[in-house]
This record gives sequence, structure tokens and C-alpha cells, in this order.
Amino acid sequence: MRALITGASGFVGEHLCAYLLAHTDWELAGTVYPQPVEARPRDPRLVLRHIDLRDPGSVRALLGEMQPDAIFHLAAQSFVPTSFADPWDTLENNIRGQLNLLEAVRRSERQVRVLVVGSNEEYGTPQPGELPQTEESPLRPSNPYAVSKVAQDFLGFQYFLAYGTPVIRVRPFNHTGPGQTPRFVVPSFASQIARIEAGLQEPLLRVGNLDVARDFTDVRDIVRAYYLAVTQGEPGEVYNLASGRPQSVRGLLETLLSHSRVGIRVKQDPALYRPVDVPVAYGSAEKFYRLTGWKPEIPFEQTLQDVLEYWREQVGGSFQTLKVAIGIA
Repeated sequence: MRALITGASGFVGEHLCAYLLAHTDWELAGTVYPQPVEARPRDPRLVLRHIDLRDPGSVRALLGEMQPDAIFHLAAQSFVPTSFADPWDTLENNIRGQLNLLEAVRRSERQVRVLVVGSNEEYGTPQPGELPQTEESPLRPSNPYAVSKVAQDFLGFQYFLAYGTPVIRVRPFNHTGPGQTPRFVVPSFASQIARIEAGLQEPLLRVGNLDVARDFTDVRDIVRAYYLAVTQGEPGEVYNLASGRPQSVRGLLETLLSHSRVGIRVKQDPALYRPVDVPVAYGSAEKFYRLTGWKPEIPFEQTLQDVLEYWREQVGGSFQTLKVAIGIA
């Protein structure tokens, strides 16, 4: 079995590679962009290629070389504020890259199982009586990132209908864990706490809108779901991946602060607010559970502690390197 993971150097991609290396005997290939391949750790069963998925010729050449049996398409611009700042960059990156992959698969005339990763952002703001959100919930994308995910979702479905490409679609709700960039809410809070503890930041934590609630799942549970989706999912179907429980952003902040080693003040910063924000969203993964038996296993508080410990290690290592550089260590 050969699997191709696009975005292998990203937050979810690295966790997926680790999961597949630990739990399968598959041969793996990953795309890396824009980081140079040489900067990534190597494993005999993991081959990395530096490639821009927006270039159709490069994508066709890659698939011709790798001959994958399955593709986990993770590569995407996934930060909502960035999509507001430059909508076309997000739309082009997310839609064109996937189109090139699907076209390369179609032209190869091989039965390659393709996992298309959508998002709960496709659903937008739920109306009264629409929670939890299911696969049948209306799609009301309220930001450019969500629009790009609707396009990816339906593009995958179209290739299944038109060409019989075995595409499996998933709509994961919010997921977090060690290694996520601090542009996102949980690592943003955790990295600031770690910097404050290390004396690298004043004891003031800047936050955006705390009066929202989201459905969070640990990334390590999500990549397990991706594996099950590729191996057990029905082509043409779409599956929510969710915990089914809303977690308030204010509550997760309070949990992280309860593990802080120093006193910290909190200040809301209007610059961190989104132009459009969904007050409460959570989903049902019942359809996927009935198919595979999957459900999240890692408690949310454990996820928060793991993210905080990750950032303590990152900040501590960076601070030690700095001290060595200036000759005080």
C-alpha cells in the first residue's frame, strides 16, 4: 500500500505521518511546501517532495512517480483571518491544488482513494434547532476559507459522480494539539502563557472574542479518523468528525490559566476579532461512528495540558539557545 499525504509538513500532516508510520506498514510519500525537504526529519518509509500543488505538471509527475493507492489531501490555507485579508490567495491555493490532484488521478486511470478534507466552517452559523450540525445541515459559508472548503467538498463529489473517482469527504470540526501554530486559539493562549512564565512577555495575555463555543477534538484523534475514512469510508459519502460537545473559549482559557505557574492578566483585543463569528457550533459524528466505531478518546483537558507543555518546551529551548548565543548560559 502506498499513500500520498499532501501538506505532510503541516500541523495535521506531521501527526498523520507519525500515525501511519506507527500503525501501518505502508510506504508513504509527502508533499512539502514551502519548507525545503532537507529541513524535515527522515524515515526510511517516508519520502518527501517539495512541490507546489498549483502547478498541474508537477502534480502529474509526482503521481506518476509515486503511484499512490490512497491520497490524504491535507494541504490548504486554513487560517480564517488570512482568508479575509487575501480571499483569492486562499481560494486559488485550496481549490486549484485539489483540482490538479483530482485531474492527475483521473488521467492516471488508477483507482486511487482520495480523502478530501472539508471543514465545519462550511456550515456557518446554525439557526435555532440546527444543533448539533449533521451532514444534512445547510451550508452557509460566512468567510472565504469556508467558501474554498465548500468548493473542495463539492469538487470531490463531482469527480465521484462524473468519473467514479473513489473520493471520501470529511468535515472535521475544530481540532488542536501539540505543534499547532499560535495563530489558532488554543496554541495562542498556551504560547503566551509559556512566554510569560519564562519572563519573555509581560504578564498580560491578549485575547479575541471569548464569548464563543466550538467543538474541539484532539488532532491525534482526528488523524486516526482520517485513516479510518480512507480504509473504511464509502466513496461519494461525506462524514462529520466531531466530539459533539461545545467548549467555550472562555472556559478553555480558564483551564489553561489554572495550569499557569505565574499570575496573568487577560485583556481583550478588538484587533483579534473576526469580521463574522459563529456564537456556538458543535457537530454530530454519529454517521462516521456507525460506520467505523470512531469516537474521540483523548480528554479535552489532556489536550490543553499537552499543548501547554509543548509550548513550554518550545519557549524553553528557544530561550536557552538565545542565552548561549549572547554568552550568558
